[in-house]
Amino acid sequence: MSARILDGTKIASEIRAEVAAQAKELALSGVRPGLAVVLVGHNPASEVYVRGKVKSSQEVGLYSEQHTPPESATTEELLALIADLNRRDEIDGILVQLPLPPQVDSKKVLVAVDPAKDVDGFHPMNVGYLSTQRPGLVPCTPAGVMEILKRSGIPVAGQEAVVVGRSDIVGKPVAMLLLNQNATVTVCHSKTRDLPEVCRRADILVAAIGRAGMVTRDYVKPGATVIDVGINKITDRTEFDRFFAGNKKREETFLAKGSTLVGDVHPEVAGIAGAITPVPGGVGPLTIAMLMANTVKAAMLRRGVLVPQ
Repeated sequence: MSARILDGTKIASEIRAEVAAQAKELALSGVRPGLAVVLVGHNPASEVYVRGKVKSSQEVGLYSEQHTPPESATTEELLALIADLNRRDEIDGILVQLPLPPQVDSKKVLVAVDPAKDVDGFHPMNVGYLSTQRPGLVPCTPAGVMEILKRSGIPVAGQEAVVVGRSDIVGKPVAMLLLNQNATVTVCHSKTRDLPEVCRRADILVAAIGRAGMVTRDYVKPGATVIDVGINKITDRTEFDRFFAGNKKREETFLAKGSTLVGDVHPEVAGIAGAITPVPGGVGPLTIAMLMANTVKAAMLRRGVLVPQ
């Protein structure tokens, strides 16, 4: 048996097409949703992400601008920038790219973003809206996970869902979204006793723990749906062989680039799961697509165009 592969790239392009159509419709009433991205200093990985976000915005017809304060920026300087973006009516979404430099109080900066413009869904007010099922902005990666399940026809209501990882960015919000869709949810972490046994109960297993290939066959119930949120870079040959021995296509990439990506789920799980998201090409593409969707949603909510669900 081999698992059905849930194609995140395809689902992301469907969502982007829908967002482009909504943006076009809003343009007819003189509204162009605007996204401001704040990138402090020169973190190469963050720069790549931000370029992708700005490019995607333009492709779906959103206005976007990038603010790049220097690495030496203080908390006060960033708070002043956020205050200015909060005031500007043509900016509907504000995204502060993490991580911020060590001298900056990240929590203070994130909480300064107007909750109505918080397209990352990290503001305590939006977290509260999510937990009480009120309309608000939901973190992009967890929202993407739910879209994969929905658009792949995987039932959630009444299912046993296990989330491995309890971060504020993925683990907790995805658990809340699954709970809101009537799943029975267990959240696991480093202190969970007999983790493989708990995971084997899952009809839907979400791995978001940040450890390469940690979820192996013995964590997975045959036929379960496995959503792999992890993105881990492999540069070591021994580690490569542990995950991809005999995979010629992967080996070519690895030899050419000197690295390859693996999720938090060991590739062997594809032999036992009923459905699985690949890495790359699974949850990753959904994160930027949901950021675009959130920017349009923020524009509509702020102007009273959106009928709250």
